[in-house]
Parts: sequence; structure tokens; C-alpha cells
Amino acid sequence: MKLTAAQALVRWLAAQHVEIDGATLPLCAGMWAIFGHGNVAGLGEALHAAGGAMPTFRAHNEQAMALAATAFAKASFRRRFMACTTSIGPGATNMVTAAAVAHVNRLPLLLIPGDVFANRRPDPVLQQIEDFGDPTISANDCFRPVSRYWDRITRPEQLLTSLPAALAVLLDPVNCGPATLAFCQDVQAEACDYPEAFFARRVHRIRRQAPDPFELEAAALALRGAKAPLVIAGGGVLYSGASAGLAAFLEATGLPVAETQAGKGALAWDHPLAVGSIGVTGGTAANTLAAEADVVLAIGTRLQDFTTGSRALIGAQRLIQLNVAPFDAQKHDAMPLVADAGAGLEALKAELAQWKAPTAWTARAQELSAAWNARVAAITSAAPGNARPSDAQVLGAVNRFATARTTVLCAAGGLPGELHKLWRASGPGGYHLEYGYSCMGYEIAGGLGAKLAAPDREVVVMVGDGSYLMMNSEIATSVAMGAKLVIVVLDNRGFGCINRLQQGVGGAPFNNLFGDALPMPGIDFAAHARSLGAVSEKVAALADLPAALARARAAAHTAVVVIDTDPTVSTGEGGAWWDVPVPAVSARAEVAAARGRYDAALAGRGDHREG
Repeated sequence: MKLTAAQALVRWLAAQHVEIDGATLPLCAGMWAIFGHGNVAGLGEALHAAGGAMPTFRAHNEQAMALAATAFAKASFRRRFMACTTSIGPGATNMVTAAAVAHVNRLPLLLIPGDVFANRRPDPVLQQIEDFGDPTISANDCFRPVSRYWDRITRPEQLLTSLPAALAVLLDPVNCGPATLAFCQDVQAEACDYPEAFFARRVHRIRRQAPDPFELEAAALALRGAKAPLVIAGGGVLYSGASAGLAAFLEATGLPVAETQAGKGALAWDHPLAVGSIGVTGGTAANTLAAEADVVLAIGTRLQDFTTGSRALIGAQRLIQLNVAPFDAQKHDAMPLVADAGAGLEALKAELAQWKAPTAWTARAQELSAAWNARVAAITSAAPGNARPSDAQVLGAVNRFATARTTVLCAAGGLPGELHKLWRASGPGGYHLEYGYSCMGYEIAGGLGAKLAAPDREVVVMVGDGSYLMMNSEIATSVAMGAKLVIVVLDNRGFGCINRLQQGVGGAPFNNLFGDALPMPGIDFAAHARSLGAVSEKVAALADLPAALARARAAAHTAVVVIDTDPTVSTGEGGAWWDVPVPAVSARAEVAAARGRYDAALAGRGDHREG
């Protein structure tokens, strides 16, 4: 078949499908495109000709569209992905941050930035980055460290090997992450005779790896000998579709389970063996149990510092890592159990037949969980305690508004900590947090991606004023596409989370909140959202929020509700130590005091090795 390279890429992508729960769907749900020189002539023409076979979506910002694609993959539990194409210069490099988000979170994302001329005939072209010593380098080399697969297409024939290789990464539970194909703009328009079989319809299935018998036996032996065993559920439980398997495993063994940010919602919050969130943003029940546990079974988690309390909370126990990725399974000197979360849990349940955790330990977990749930209800109540509501009080109102079909979505700042501790997730799909890269600006674009992945769910985006100002243009895209969002903007007039951290390490309030040597005009977020096509309003008080949320739900398209909040208040209960280095020398007495507390915390860690 004589096709241009761009036509071949689009045709091949459209031929890929995936089987999910017995249904067959297009594997690539569409192409986000902001056209410019470098992709409009080649890929632009090919996408137009493809029509509905490869839907094309237009965004307002390249980073935002790649974040939307990342959120789509997360909301699809890594079983489908979207592609993004841009021009060769700032359009391409705008996507680097989103590539890092997908890379850290192990999410499939196909990036197709335009590139320079492979034949170099007109060099240097507009927007070309020139390396004085290496003419093969372009701006797209920036994607190398944040891509799991990277290639530059300098000949049309290279697609025959590069496209399957990229797809293998996007589908692989272990190596999953961004694949970048830097597509030279002259090559996009070149014709080539491709074999017809290359475009045959293919149906893919996600690989589910079974555990090694010896690792399985060792893990079961460690659990049988435990007096205080704890399970930590990570995002791998959701990506494996193993929520029901997790519940069956826990109910058979009586093991309590805590949840990471990515794993929250693997079980409903009120499951009898659920003890809530763990780590720096964790609750009292889970963190108390973690401190007392002698064996920890971590399932599908990278065990990053917010989960482990910078290794002060998790690390001293006997640790079993059930993870599909060997890289993660061996972390923190763990006993590895390399397997898909669902397959591993099923095998472990069979291996532990007739065994149950000590009844006193299970009872203690349930007692602590009940006390924590009562405390959560109090913290998130509408009772006024300050002039402006806390994030927790706003969160509580939104949680009471949510239904079993609501997805709450957030990313960076103070809100993720409050949500992890306090949000009551109804089950898989109800809680969507980007906290691997903690990317400000993810929220609204991510909400759009999540809505496209699950159109039948109500997506509620909770976003601070700082993140809103960083990236908000996809409000207009959501209105144009009919992808309705409910967006709650919490305005604390600056970066409240970092302001609290700044003072917590002894620093003076500086360069974070408006008014702290940082003048800023009053911003009418409701008017701004309205200018982008949304229905919007600002509420004067917490008591007015439920009615405003009800109006937002009834609105025909994306609705924004704005409320002022207190930047100084956060939930004090729960939490664990987080390693934030404090200056060893400072003229401020507050910094010296904070350094003393930091040194004491370091000395109290079991793995502390400093002299």
C-alpha cells in the first residue's frame, strides 16, 4: 500500500484494539493535536482523512492535552491510551512535563512531536534547536529521560519496527510509560510501499503475570509467622482490576489494609478491614498499625517517601513486595513476590488457605479504624470554627454531595493531603489523584481526560487558586466537547501548602501568599471561568456550598464553584514524618530550632547512618 509515513502511522494506530471485560475497543482512543509547522502538513492531512477511525481533539495548551491523555489512561486503569502530536518547537517541549507525569505514574502515553528535516536540506528551520557539535540532536531529545521508549523517525520504513516496539511498552505492565516518536516533518510527507498485512486489525490483551512458586512460598511463610501483619494497597491493585480479589483475600485472612494515594478506592472506605490512608498524608489508624506491624505486604506500590514516611514509618518491618515490576519488588530490602496484583493475591490466598491473622490484631485494627472514621466525620463537618472554612470542611461538603458515580480529581498542593486522609472513596474509579509527580496544573486538564475515559461518571475537580492560575484553558475545551466537569476552586490567595511548609521548617512567610511582600490584585475566578464558557458562581460561605454544588450538577455543561478558604489550617491528626532538609546554619532562631527537630528525627530512624 503506497502511503505517506503519516498516513501509515494513523492507519496502523486505528487498527489496534484491546479486549476489556469481554468487549473490544479501540486501543488508542484518539489523537490530541495542536497543529503547527512540523505536523500540520503531514499528520494533519492524515488525521483529517482518517475521520472517525482516529478521532482528533483540539486543545489550547500542549502540556494540558498531554495531561488530559495521561489522566485518560489512569482513569482507564492503564488499559487504553491516547496520542498527542505537536509542532517541532515550543509545542513539543511543552509536553515534556506531561511526559514526566506519565513516566513517574507508570501510565501509557504516546507522544508524536514534529521534528526537524531528516534530509537537513533547509537547516536551520524555524524553531530548530541547534547543537554546535551534534547535528542529530533536536529539542525532542528532551523527551529521552522521561520516555520509556524513544525513537526519531528519519525514514518511512522505520515505522514497521518502531510502532510495534512503542506499543509493546505502552501495553507492558512492567515497562508501562510514555513512548515518544519524534517524527521528522519531511518524513511525515514521504511516500512508501507498506505491506498490507501491517495494517491488519489486531486485538491485544493485557499480560497478567503469575508468581514464582518459591517466592510465593516464602511470602506465605512470612505471613503465617506474623503477629501483626498489615497490607498496603497501591495503584497496581486498581490497574490489575483486582479490587474484588483484594477484598476476598482480606476477608479470608482477616488482614487489615491501608491505602496509598494511587490505591485509594481499591476498597470502599467502609469495608470492615479498611483502615484508611497511610504515610505522610495518612490517617491515625493506618499509621498506628504500620508502626506496630511486624510484617507488611505491599501490593502494587512504588513505596515512595510519602507512603513510607521517608522510610521512618515503613522499613523496619519484614516487608513483602507483591509487584509486577522487579525494580519495585526489591525496594527497601523487601522479599520480592513478582506478579500481577490480581494473580498474586489469588495465588497467595490459596497458599494461605485456613490461615488467619491473629484475631486480637484484626480487632485492634477495626477499633482504630472506627475511631479514625469518627474523627474524620468531625473534621469534615460544617461546624464553623474560623472566619473562612478549612480545606477539610470544603472537602466534607463535596464528599457529602458525591454519589457512587462521582470521581473526585486533584493533584498538587495541600488538597491531596487532606483528600488522602479524609475523602471517603466509594470504590474503584471514585478517587483520582496525581501525586506521583505532584503536578500543579494537572487538575482541570486531568478532569477532562477522566471524563473522556468514563463519560457516565460525574467528575468533580477540586483545585486551588494556584493550580487554577497555572492551567485553566481546558475549561473551554470541556465546554466545546460537551465533557461536563464540576470544578470547585478553593481560593486561599496563594500557595498555602508551601507557606505552611516554609514556616514548619523555620522560614519566614515569603513569596507564597498574596500580601506577604507579594502584591496581587483581587482575582474574580468565577468571572474568568464564565469567560471560558463555563457556568460559574462564587459562594460567600460554607453554608452556601451545598446549594451551589446542586446547581452545578444541574447545569448543562461545565460548572465552576469558587469559595474562599483559610490558608493557615490543615488537618493535624494522622500523618508521618517527611524528610525535608532544614538549613544547618541560619540567622533565624526558628530555623535553628527546626534544624534541631530535624536532627532528632533523623537520629530516631532505624536506618540512619550519618556520623
